[in-house]
Amino acid sequence: MERVNQTSSVSEFILLGLSSRPGDQKPLFILFLTMYLVTITGNLLIILAIHSDPQLQTPMYFFLSFLSFTDICFTTTIVPRMLVSFLSEKTISYAGCLTQMYFIYALGNTDSFLLAVMALDRYVAICDPFHYVTTMNHHRCVLLVAFSCSLPHLHSLLHTLLLNRLTFCDNNVIHHFLCDLSPLMKLSCSSTFLNEIVIMSECSVVLVTPFVCITFSYIRILITVLKIPSAAGKRKAFSTCGSHLTVVTLFYGSIFYVYLQPLSTYTARDHIATLVYTVLTSMLNPFIYSLRNKDLKQGLRKLMGRRKSQAAPS
Repeated sequence: MERVNQTSSVSEFILLGLSSRPGDQKPLFILFLTMYLVTITGNLLIILAIHSDPQLQTPMYFFLSFLSFTDICFTTTIVPRMLVSFLSEKTISYAGCLTQMYFIYALGNTDSFLLAVMALDRYVAICDPFHYVTTMNHHRCVLLVAFSCSLPHLHSLLHTLLLNRLTFCDNNVIHHFLCDLSPLMKLSCSSTFLNEIVIMSECSVVLVTPFVCITFSYIRILITVLKIPSAAGKRKAFSTCGSHLTVVTLFYGSIFYVYLQPLSTYTARDHIATLVYTVLTSMLNPFIYSLRNKDLKQGLRKLMGRRKSQAAPS
Protein backbone atom coordinates (compact mmCIF):
# COMPACT_ATOMS: atom_id res chain seq x y z
CA MET A 1 0.00 0.00 0.00
CA GLU A 2 1.05 3.58 -0.64
CA ARG A 3 2.51 5.40 2.34
CA VAL A 4 2.86 9.13 2.03
CA ASN A 5 4.20 9.54 5.57
CA GLN A 6 7.03 7.04 5.89
CA THR A 7 6.91 7.02 9.72
CA SER A 8 3.21 6.06 9.82
CA SER A 9 1.55 2.70 9.41
CA VAL A 10 -1.63 4.43 8.21
CA SER A 11 -2.15 4.84 4.46
CA GLU A 12 -5.80 5.86 4.65
CA PHE A 13 -8.36 7.26 7.06
CA ILE A 14 -12.03 6.45 7.66
CA LEU A 15 -14.34 9.48 7.83
CA LEU A 16 -17.32 8.50 9.99
CA GLY A 17 -19.35 11.44 8.69
CA LEU A 18 -22.44 12.97 10.28
CA SER A 19 -24.25 9.71 11.02
CA SER A 20 -23.41 6.00 11.03
CA ARG A 21 -27.04 4.86 10.73
CA PRO A 22 -27.76 3.34 7.28
CA GLY A 23 -31.22 4.90 7.13
CA ASP A 24 -29.78 8.41 7.40
CA GLN A 25 -27.40 8.16 4.44
CA LYS A 26 -29.80 8.75 1.50
CA PRO A 27 -31.70 11.65 3.16
CA LEU A 28 -28.36 13.28 4.04
CA PHE A 29 -27.16 12.74 0.47
CA ILE A 30 -30.26 14.46 -0.95
CA LEU A 31 -30.02 17.32 1.58
CA PHE A 32 -26.35 18.10 0.95
CA LEU A 33 -26.61 17.63 -2.81
CA THR A 34 -29.42 20.20 -2.83
CA MET A 35 -27.41 22.59 -0.65
CA TYR A 36 -24.35 22.16 -2.89
CA LEU A 37 -26.30 22.86 -6.10
CA VAL A 38 -27.93 25.92 -4.50
CA THR A 39 -24.50 27.15 -3.37
CA ILE A 40 -22.91 26.76 -6.82
CA THR A 41 -25.89 28.28 -8.66
CA GLY A 42 -26.33 31.22 -6.28
CA ASN A 43 -22.66 32.20 -6.19
CA LEU A 44 -22.27 31.80 -9.96
CA LEU A 45 -25.25 34.11 -10.49
CA ILE A 46 -23.66 36.71 -8.20
CA ILE A 47 -20.39 36.54 -10.17
CA LEU A 48 -22.13 36.76 -13.55
CA ALA A 49 -24.38 39.63 -12.44
CA ILE A 50 -21.42 41.65 -11.15
CA HIS A 51 -19.25 41.13 -14.22
CA SER A 52 -22.07 41.81 -16.70
CA ASP A 53 -23.48 45.00 -15.15
CA PRO A 54 -21.42 48.22 -15.53
CA GLN A 55 -23.18 49.71 -12.48
CA LEU A 56 -21.70 46.98 -10.30
CA GLN A 57 -18.09 47.68 -11.29
CA THR A 58 -17.18 49.07 -7.86
CA PRO A 59 -14.71 47.85 -5.20
CA MET A 60 -17.50 46.44 -2.98
CA TYR A 61 -18.81 44.17 -5.74
CA PHE A 62 -15.29 43.37 -6.94
CA PHE A 63 -14.57 41.90 -3.50
CA LEU A 64 -17.97 40.20 -3.38
CA SER A 65 -17.32 38.42 -6.67
CA PHE A 66 -14.07 37.00 -5.27
CA LEU A 67 -15.87 35.99 -2.07
CA SER A 68 -18.47 34.11 -4.16
CA PHE A 69 -15.73 32.38 -6.18
CA THR A 70 -13.91 31.37 -2.98
CA ASP A 71 -17.17 30.03 -1.54
CA ILE A 72 -17.67 27.84 -4.62
CA CYS A 73 -14.15 26.41 -4.25
CA PHE A 74 -14.48 26.06 -0.46
CA THR A 75 -17.74 24.10 -0.68
CA THR A 76 -16.40 21.95 -3.53
CA THR A 77 -13.47 20.93 -1.31
CA ILE A 78 -15.89 19.48 1.25
CA VAL A 79 -19.35 18.53 -0.04
CA PRO A 80 -18.51 16.16 -2.97
CA ARG A 81 -16.39 14.07 -0.58
CA MET A 82 -19.33 13.98 1.85
CA LEU A 83 -21.71 12.87 -0.91
CA VAL A 84 -19.44 9.95 -1.80
CA SER A 85 -19.21 8.88 1.85
CA PHE A 86 -23.01 8.94 2.25
CA LEU A 87 -23.54 6.33 -0.46
CA SER A 88 -20.39 4.26 -0.68
CA GLU A 89 -16.76 4.94 0.20
CA LYS A 90 -16.00 6.31 3.67
CA THR A 91 -12.23 5.93 3.35
CA ILE A 92 -9.88 8.67 2.17
CA SER A 93 -6.18 8.24 1.40
CA TYR A 94 -3.52 9.83 3.61
CA ALA A 95 -2.51 12.18 0.79
CA GLY A 96 -6.15 12.93 -0.02
CA CYS A 97 -6.89 13.78 3.61
CA LEU A 98 -3.94 16.20 3.90
CA THR A 99 -4.87 17.75 0.54
CA GLN A 100 -8.44 18.34 1.67
CA MET A 101 -7.24 19.85 4.94
CA TYR A 102 -4.84 22.15 3.09
CA PHE A 103 -7.58 23.59 0.87
CA ILE A 104 -10.10 23.84 3.73
CA TYR A 105 -7.71 26.05 5.71
CA ALA A 106 -6.47 27.99 2.68
CA LEU A 107 -9.95 28.78 1.32
CA GLY A 108 -11.60 29.22 4.72
CA ASN A 109 -9.01 31.80 5.74
CA THR A 110 -9.27 33.48 2.32
CA ASP A 111 -12.97 33.95 3.11
CA SER A 112 -11.98 35.45 6.44
CA PHE A 113 -9.53 37.94 4.93
CA LEU A 114 -11.95 38.92 2.16
CA LEU A 115 -14.60 39.69 4.79
CA ALA A 116 -12.06 41.94 6.52
CA VAL A 117 -11.24 43.68 3.23
CA MET A 118 -14.96 44.22 2.57
CA ALA A 119 -15.31 45.80 6.04
CA LEU A 120 -12.38 48.09 5.23
CA ASP A 121 -14.09 49.07 1.99
CA ARG A 122 -17.29 50.01 3.87
CA TYR A 123 -15.22 51.95 6.43
CA VAL A 124 -13.59 54.08 3.73
CA ALA A 125 -16.89 54.55 1.86
CA ILE A 126 -18.76 55.80 4.95
CA CYS A 127 -16.04 57.45 7.04
CA ASP A 128 -13.96 59.02 4.25
CA PRO A 129 -16.28 59.25 1.21
CA PHE A 130 -14.44 62.14 -0.48
CA HIS A 131 -11.24 60.07 -0.82
CA TYR A 132 -13.00 56.73 -1.51
CA VAL A 133 -12.24 56.65 -5.27
CA THR A 134 -8.54 57.36 -4.79
CA THR A 135 -8.11 55.18 -1.68
CA MET A 136 -9.92 52.14 -3.07
CA ASN A 137 -8.53 52.37 -6.60
CA HIS A 138 -8.39 49.27 -8.80
CA HIS A 139 -4.67 48.66 -8.25
CA ARG A 140 -5.11 48.70 -4.47
CA CYS A 141 -8.16 46.43 -4.68
CA VAL A 142 -6.17 43.88 -6.68
CA LEU A 143 -3.35 43.99 -4.11
CA LEU A 144 -5.82 43.47 -1.26
CA VAL A 145 -7.35 40.44 -3.00
CA ALA A 146 -3.88 39.05 -3.80
CA PHE A 147 -2.85 39.39 -0.15
CA SER A 148 -6.14 37.83 1.03
CA CYS A 149 -5.50 34.79 -1.19
CA SER A 150 -1.73 34.30 -0.72
CA LEU A 151 -1.28 34.59 3.06
CA PRO A 152 -3.92 31.89 3.87
CA HIS A 153 -2.14 29.45 1.54
CA LEU A 154 1.15 29.98 3.41
CA HIS A 155 -0.71 29.52 6.71
CA SER A 156 -2.32 26.30 5.45
CA LEU A 157 0.98 24.97 4.09
CA LEU A 158 2.62 25.44 7.50
CA HIS A 159 -0.03 23.38 9.30
CA THR A 160 -0.10 20.70 6.61
CA LEU A 161 3.69 20.23 6.84
CA LEU A 162 3.56 20.12 10.64
CA LEU A 163 0.80 17.50 10.51
CA ASN A 164 2.75 15.42 7.99
CA ARG A 165 5.63 15.04 10.46
CA LEU A 166 3.36 13.27 12.97
CA THR A 167 3.19 9.49 13.29
CA PHE A 168 -0.13 7.68 12.88
CA CYS A 169 -0.20 4.09 14.13
CA ASP A 170 -3.23 1.78 14.17
CA ASN A 171 -6.19 4.08 14.80
CA ASN A 172 -7.32 5.65 11.51
CA VAL A 173 -10.97 6.47 12.30
CA ILE A 174 -11.75 10.21 12.09
CA HIS A 175 -14.86 11.18 14.05
CA HIS A 176 -15.74 13.92 11.58
CA PHE A 177 -17.10 14.47 8.07
CA LEU A 178 -13.88 16.17 6.87
CA CYS A 179 -10.15 16.13 7.50
CA ASP A 180 -9.53 18.73 10.19
CA LEU A 181 -6.51 19.44 12.37
CA SER A 182 -7.98 18.63 15.78
CA PRO A 183 -9.44 15.15 15.04
CA LEU A 184 -6.32 14.21 13.05
CA MET A 185 -4.00 15.29 15.86
CA LYS A 186 -6.06 13.19 18.28
CA LEU A 187 -5.21 10.10 16.18
CA SER A 188 -1.47 10.71 16.28
CA CYS A 189 0.65 8.39 18.40
CA SER A 190 3.52 10.92 18.52
CA SER A 191 3.81 14.22 20.36
CA THR A 192 1.59 17.02 19.04
CA PHE A 193 3.08 19.66 21.36
CA LEU A 194 4.63 21.72 18.55
CA ASN A 195 1.40 21.56 16.51
CA GLU A 196 -0.65 22.77 19.47
CA ILE A 197 1.77 25.63 20.21
CA VAL A 198 1.58 26.80 16.58
CA ILE A 199 -2.21 26.50 16.56
CA MET A 200 -2.59 28.55 19.74
CA SER A 201 -0.16 31.23 18.52
CA GLU A 202 0.07 31.59 14.74
CA CYS A 203 -3.36 30.16 14.02
CA SER A 204 -5.02 32.44 16.57
CA VAL A 205 -3.29 35.48 15.04
CA VAL A 206 -4.38 34.57 11.50
CA LEU A 207 -7.94 33.93 12.67
CA VAL A 208 -8.36 36.84 15.09
CA THR A 209 -6.57 39.60 13.12
CA PRO A 210 -9.21 39.87 10.35
CA PHE A 211 -11.95 39.84 13.00
CA VAL A 212 -10.24 42.68 14.89
CA CYS A 213 -10.01 44.67 11.63
CA ILE A 214 -13.73 44.11 11.02
CA THR A 215 -14.60 45.12 14.59
CA PHE A 216 -12.48 48.29 14.37
CA SER A 217 -14.02 49.20 11.01
CA TYR A 218 -17.58 48.83 12.28
CA ILE A 219 -16.92 50.76 15.49
CA ARG A 220 -15.67 53.68 13.39
CA ILE A 221 -18.62 53.27 11.00
CA LEU A 222 -21.07 53.29 13.93
CA ILE A 223 -19.52 56.47 15.36
CA THR A 224 -19.71 58.16 11.94
CA VAL A 225 -23.28 57.06 11.22
CA LEU A 226 -24.55 58.26 14.61
CA LYS A 227 -23.32 61.75 13.69
CA ILE A 228 -25.52 61.82 10.56
CA PRO A 229 -28.44 64.18 11.37
CA SER A 230 -31.13 62.62 9.15
CA ALA A 231 -32.79 59.28 9.88
CA ALA A 232 -32.85 58.50 6.15
CA GLY A 233 -29.08 59.00 5.94
CA LYS A 234 -28.52 56.66 8.88
CA ARG A 235 -30.74 53.97 7.32
CA LYS A 236 -28.91 54.23 4.00
CA ALA A 237 -25.51 53.92 5.70
CA PHE A 238 -26.60 50.95 7.81
CA SER A 239 -28.24 49.21 4.82
CA THR A 240 -24.88 48.98 3.03
CA CYS A 241 -23.39 47.17 6.04
CA GLY A 242 -26.27 44.94 7.19
CA SER A 243 -25.62 42.07 4.77
CA HIS A 244 -21.92 42.01 5.53
CA LEU A 245 -22.50 42.02 9.29
CA THR A 246 -24.92 39.08 8.98
CA VAL A 247 -22.33 37.00 7.11
CA VAL A 248 -19.56 37.99 9.56
CA THR A 249 -21.70 36.91 12.54
CA LEU A 250 -22.48 33.49 11.01
CA PHE A 251 -18.94 32.85 9.82
CA TYR A 252 -16.90 34.00 12.82
CA GLY A 253 -19.39 32.86 15.45
CA SER A 254 -19.11 29.25 14.29
CA ILE A 255 -15.33 29.39 13.69
CA PHE A 256 -14.56 30.79 17.14
CA TYR A 257 -16.77 28.14 18.71
CA VAL A 258 -14.81 25.36 16.97
CA TYR A 259 -11.21 26.57 17.04
CA LEU A 260 -10.74 28.79 20.09
CA GLN A 261 -10.80 25.85 22.49
CA PRO A 262 -8.21 23.29 23.68
CA LEU A 263 -7.67 20.18 21.58
CA SER A 264 -8.86 17.94 24.44
CA THR A 265 -12.33 19.53 24.45
CA TYR A 266 -12.99 18.95 20.74
CA THR A 267 -16.04 16.65 20.41
CA ALA A 268 -18.61 15.55 17.86
CA ARG A 269 -20.87 18.43 19.01
CA ASP A 270 -18.61 20.77 17.07
CA HIS A 271 -19.79 19.20 13.77
CA ILE A 272 -22.82 21.49 13.61
CA ALA A 273 -20.69 24.61 14.07
CA THR A 274 -18.28 23.31 11.41
CA LEU A 275 -21.20 22.85 9.00
CA VAL A 276 -22.23 26.48 9.55
CA TYR A 277 -18.96 28.04 8.37
CA THR A 278 -18.08 25.43 5.74
CA VAL A 279 -21.43 24.75 4.04
CA LEU A 280 -24.28 26.89 5.35
CA THR A 281 -22.57 30.30 5.12
CA SER A 282 -21.44 29.69 1.54
CA MET A 283 -24.99 28.72 0.58
CA LEU A 284 -26.63 31.69 2.32
CA ASN A 285 -24.18 34.39 1.12
CA PRO A 286 -25.91 34.96 -2.27
CA PHE A 287 -29.31 35.28 -0.57
CA ILE A 288 -28.04 37.58 2.19
CA TYR A 289 -26.24 39.94 -0.20
CA SER A 290 -28.90 40.00 -2.92
CA LEU A 291 -32.04 40.26 -0.79
CA ARG A 292 -30.78 43.35 1.04
CA ASN A 293 -29.09 45.07 -1.89
CA LYS A 294 -31.16 46.91 -4.50
CA ASP A 295 -28.27 47.34 -6.98
CA LEU A 296 -27.41 43.64 -6.90
CA LYS A 297 -31.07 42.61 -7.22
CA GLN A 298 -31.34 44.88 -10.26
CA GLY A 299 -28.17 43.36 -11.71
CA LEU A 300 -29.57 39.86 -11.23
CA ARG A 301 -32.84 40.87 -12.93
CA LYS A 302 -30.88 42.27 -15.88
CA LEU A 303 -28.86 39.06 -16.11
CA MET A 304 -31.96 36.85 -16.05
CA GLY A 305 -33.67 39.16 -18.57
CA ARG A 306 -30.76 38.80 -20.99
CA ARG A 307 -30.76 35.02 -20.58
CA LYS A 308 -34.52 34.89 -21.32
CA SER A 309 -34.20 37.14 -24.39
CA GLN A 310 -31.34 34.97 -25.74
CA ALA A 311 -33.36 31.79 -25.14
CA ALA A 312 -36.52 33.16 -26.75
CA PRO A 313 -37.08 32.08 -30.40
CA SER A 314 -36.53 34.83 -32.96
